Amino acid sequence: MTSTDAAPAAIAPAPPVLAEVVRSGFTEGHHRGSLVLLAADGSVERTLGDPGAPVFPRSSNKPMQAAAILRAGLELSGERLALAAASHSGEPFHLDLVRKMLAEHGLSPDDLQTPPDLPLDPVAAEAYLAAGNVRERITMNCSGKHAAMLAVCVRNGWDTASYLDPAHPLQQPAGQVVAEAAGEPVAAVGTDGCGAPLMAIGLTGLARAFRSFVLAEPGSAERRVADAMRAHPEYVAGTRRPDTWLMSEVPGTLSKMGAEAVQAVALADGRALAFKIDDGATRALGPVLARALELLGVDAPVVARIGRAPLLGGVAEVGEIRAAF
Repeated sequence: MTSTDAAPAAIAPAPPVLAEVVRSGFTEGHHRGSLVLLAADGSVERTLGDPGAPVFPRSSNKPMQAAAILRAGLELSGERLALAAASHSGEPFHLDLVRKMLAEHGLSPDDLQTPPDLPLDPVAAEAYLAAGNVRERITMNCSGKHAAMLAVCVRNGWDTASYLDPAHPLQQPAGQVVAEAAGEPVAAVGTDGCGAPLMAIGLTGLARAFRSFVLAEPGSAERRVADAMRAHPEYVAGTRRPDTWLMSEVPGTLSKMGAEAVQAVALADGRALAFKIDDGATRALGPVLARALELLGVDAPVVARIGRAPLLGGVAEVGEIRAAF
């Protein structure tokens, strides 16, 4: 090497394989990522990959955003508060409550700035299209969060047209809640798929945040959000979604997935987990989540239900996506 030659750049190691795709006994693919498990006392029990590196938690940030809305003065409880922290499936009961939340504050679906979309749940989407409907803003899975954001703007006399601007008075507290709950500064601010500001933190911080909500003082904004989500999990997700199944069948559990294959969970005693599949493949979420829950000591029938991810060949089951750790 001459003095003018640049040293070769170091190549970062590939993240570990969290799930493998096995078809007809042949492993045809892998899903890599990072994961962290926290013990009940908050200490790190196990890591895979680099859970300290910042990621966009996507909709796993919604509990923190909902807590910020409460801190800003909006009175929400029950199903309404659960829906404010939701990635709902677009089932009729979800859309009905979004409409009510808007109307209660003199708003309409036209005030939403979510992108027009179909219901997130495939069964609900088929029924919606069969009824002759088209993509609408209210049908997008984040419309509950946006309805709550608009409502707090009305309550405080803030501009509703710019409610998604990162400089809007609504959005500043959201970043503060994320940082406080995670125990680390926000590493970056971006724009989520729904158009709202999005705060990056590490997976360890995300697990700490969920743990802090479960263990927060009763009556605090954080605990109110956790309690509403756990009491009304069908409003957080939908009738055919793993977050709903887990919160319904393992008492005291707080669970929220995010786009690009992010998942965070906290159990009632403070055990917690967070992970991200690097390639964003949500098909790997269930198997990885089920294995992580097993490692945390969760013994419940719902774990096997969540972990089941069969592969089909025609109409026959010929393989599966399975955890690899």
